[in-house]
Amino acid sequence: MTRLNLVLLFAVLLSAMHLVQVQYDSRRLYAEIEKAQAQARKLEVEHERLQVDKRAQATPLRVEKLAKEQLKMRPAGPAITQYIAARVPQP
Repeated sequence: MTRLNLVLLFAVLLSAMHLVQVQYDSRRLYAEIEKAQAQARKLEVEHERLQVDKRAQATPLRVEKLAKEQLKMRPAGPAITQYIAARVPQP
């Protein structure tokens, strides 16, 4: 009877230790999930901000200003347009 009690006591202790380990792992994983979700929210906010910046950078007025100032481009007009006559092939 004493051996059976010792075996059962040992089994209960092992079960309790395993339960504690599982609870610890569960809490650790839950904390990691929370951290990952917080980082995902932060990245979503950053992505939205970058999308707004991209739309602001691509406005036609800004593109035209950069083309004039940095690329020294100018609008096409009749004074600077060169027309080339099309050659009709001779039969």
